[in-house]
Amino acid sequence: MTDPGTGRGGLCVRLDEAHHDEVEAGNGEVRVAARIGPLRQTVTRRPAPAGPLPLTVTIRTSGLVPASPELTDGGTTGPDTIAFWLGDPDAPDARPLAELDGRYLSTEVACGFTGRVIGMYATEGAVAFDWFEYTPTPAPSV
Repeated sequence: MTDPGTGRGGLCVRLDEAHHDEVEAGNGEVRVAARIGPLRQTVTRRPAPAGPLPLTVTIRTSGLVPASPELTDGGTTGPDTIAFWLGDPDAPDARPLAELDGRYLSTEVACGFTGRVIGMYATEGAVAFDWFEYTPTPAPSV
């Protein structure tokens, strides 16, 4: 996102209207929110730095986050982990804003549609995006 301006917008990983995760910039902050059915929760928020805001979503199928911090037996993970970043996730000091269990954006939980969509959105005012790109992650060496 080159400039949130006076609006609000970001990137959303969406299964349907009731099941989506998003990273959003606006009102001087960047936040990650999750919607699962009728529940909507802001997971994290922090002040937005000045200048362009490179928002990134990564999805991985290894090194998964547990469903909750108390459940660390390895058998309680979803099919993947969705991570939201402000900045380059490959930078040496990069840390995700949030990492969420992907099971809540799966057809096994939400039913219906046959997959996720990822895209940009604006919910208020006007925001400016410079580019949007899907980039595959190289397969790990076996």
